[in-house]
Order: sequence, then structure tokens, then C-alpha cells
Amino acid sequence: MPLILLLVIIFTASFILTMIGLGGGLVFSPLFVLLGFPVTTAVSASLFLNGIAAASAAITYFRKKMVDVKVGLPLLVTSTLCAPLGAMVTGRINLRVFTGILAMVIIVAAIRMLFSKKNESDGKEVSLSRRIIVGGGIGVFVGFMAGLLGIGGGVFIVPLLIYVLKVPTKTAAATTIFVVIFSSFSGFITHISLAATDWKFILTAAVFSFIGGQLGSRVMAEKLKGRTVRRIFGVVLLLFALKLIQRTFL
Repeated sequence: MPLILLLVIIFTASFILTMIGLGGGLVFSPLFVLLGFPVTTAVSASLFLNGIAAASAAITYFRKKMVDVKVGLPLLVTSTLCAPLGAMVTGRINLRVFTGILAMVIIVAAIRMLFSKKNESDGKEVSLSRRIIVGGGIGVFVGFMAGLLGIGGGVFIVPLLIYVLKVPTKTAAATTIFVVIFSSFSGFITHISLAATDWKFILTAAVFSFIGGQLGSRVMAEKLKGRTVRRIFGVVLLLFALKLIQRTFL
């Protein structure tokens, strides 16, 4: 694939996914694997670009006061601590197993985007103990999967915040972006300590990821038509998952 086309895809993924609480890793990781990157290289590059897109979007969300830090903090702490554990497993896992797990995660994400219904907060504040236990618990799983697969974990965090902790949709997306910054970079740091990194590529790509995150977050903060975006991107994710399965198992 020509570099310029790859950079355009990175920009587009960052733009669209930061609008719905994801950083881009759901596209970056499978894309890099399909392009023939070694798994550890694909995952580390995905985590770095995911973190850049999320950090870019978080700037806008903090300015708009859309991030609920007290809800996101338990998730942030446990996911950041557990991402390195997943990163350590990446290089030891069988490629077919890795691809199968990644495809299943992408399919789950696609189904959520295609069929999720709008669900706003009922106005009741969730107790501190529930935020810590539920948020911290899911953070362990999210962090491990983020480090293992090269995704930020937003696909798991957003529905948790909306349906379990009763966080309004836009706040859930913005808070998730804040959390995945730390899980992404935590996993990335571990990966680069274990394998070589193509700094020239990821630093160039980071510029496009950053710009995409800025634009995507601005669109979401001002005017988000979430249903259409989710459905279109849900189809794209399903195509990625099917391509991964076809290339690896068929």
C-alpha cells in the first residue's frame, strides 16, 4: 500500500473513531497486520497512534468540560497498570490465536456500533464504591486487551459507562478517550522495550492521527450524528474482521 494512502486511512480512522470514544486502534492494529507488519510492530504502532489520537481529542473534550475524571479514574489506574501485561503476551501468542481474538473484538465493536440504541443517564449519581469496583474491575480486562491487541479498549469502556455507570453518551465517549491515552502509551512503552520500532513511520503517521483526533473531537463536541457514523463504521469493521479471518484461516 502506498504510504500516502496509509496516512489518509490513519487520519480517517482517527477522525471517525475519536467522535465515538475510540482512538483508532480498532482499525490500526488489523490494518497493520493485513499489510504484513510483524505482530509486535503492528501492535506497538497501533498503540502509539491510538494514544496520539486520543490525546489530541482529549484536549478538545477537556476544554468543553466533557470529561468526568471521577468516573474515569478507577478505569485509568487499573487499565494503565495491566496494559504492560498484555503487551508481554503479544510476542508469545500464536498468530492464528492473535488474529482470532482480534477479529472477535472487532466484530463485537461492529455489532455495538450497528445496533446500539441511545441511552442517556437517568440523573442518578452512581455511588463511589460502585465506580471503584466496577470501573476498576473492567479496567483490568481493558488494559490487558489493549496491550495484547494494540487497541485502546474504548470498545469495552463506552458501553460500561453508558449502561452500567449511567454516564451520558457524550460524556462517556469523552471520558473513554481520556482513559485510553494512558492504557495505550503504557502498552506502547512495554512493546518498544521488547521489540524494534519504526520511529520514522509512526512519527509521520502521528501527525495525521493527531489532526484526525482534533477534527473528530470538535465535530463530536459541537454536533454528532452518532447513529449514521456508527452504522457506516460498523460495516467497515465487519469487513476488516472478515478479511482477517479469510487471510489467516481460509
